[in-house]
Amino acid sequence: MNPVAFRILGLDIRWYGIFISIGIILGLWVAYRQSEFYKIDFDRVTDIFIVCLPFSVLCARLYYVIFNWSFYSANPSEILNIRGGGLAIHGGILGAIISAYFMSRYKKIDFLRLLDLIAPSFILAQAIGRWGNFFNSEAHGGVVSREFISHFPSFIQKGMFIDGTYYHPTFLYESIWNILIFSLLLFLSKRNLKKGSIFYLYLIFYSLGRFFIEGLRTDSLMLGPFRMAQVISLGFILLCTLLLILPINRKQS
Repeated sequence: MNPVAFRILGLDIRWYGIFISIGIILGLWVAYRQSEFYKIDFDRVTDIFIVCLPFSVLCARLYYVIFNWSFYSANPSEILNIRGGGLAIHGGILGAIISAYFMSRYKKIDFLRLLDLIAPSFILAQAIGRWGNFFNSEAHGGVVSREFISHFPSFIQKGMFIDGTYYHPTFLYESIWNILIFSLLLFLSKRNLKKGSIFYLYLIFYSLGRFFIEGLRTDSLMLGPFRMAQVISLGFILLCTLLLILPINRKQS
């Protein structure tokens, strides 16, 4: 696949950036609709977003660089080059949580209600952003047979044919899984759940899918013999399950 969509004044505009931008725009629209239900001024949500987005991108890049330090220590000029990929979603999630916490205190917004509001936006943006990986020919799984890949649309078959070999379209698996989570979160957000439940369920279900999909990938960030995404996913599942069952903040206020 050609990672470049088009050129403007000699500058390559990559599909990776286009899909991330589309995800952000649609995520903001969903947050606007959710802000009406949660009775939180969308202007304040936008102010928080303006701060959280760059911090999340920074953390996503930092996470990726740390776990690829053998490469970046030898090529420090590449550390800031995110145009070709290299943003780790778990770093972005952690960055969003940290920055949202401090901004919610500054804006005097209930932190857990803010997380519930943005959870559907976050998973939708992730679903769309995965298509940037497709055009970068990255984040795919291991080798598959031609017979296996023939069950997918022709453009997926073409994109997953890399250097003479077909690969698992794991980006597609995760994108579809994320869309299902998005639909579930929108449905549950209209129920009178305890504060934080929507965000906890987002992390639980996303992590559950990511744990299994990560096992198919060939480009995992590693922590010794362990796939880092699987370690983080298990941690999120255990922590958020515990937070869900704790008898505190039982209802939305």
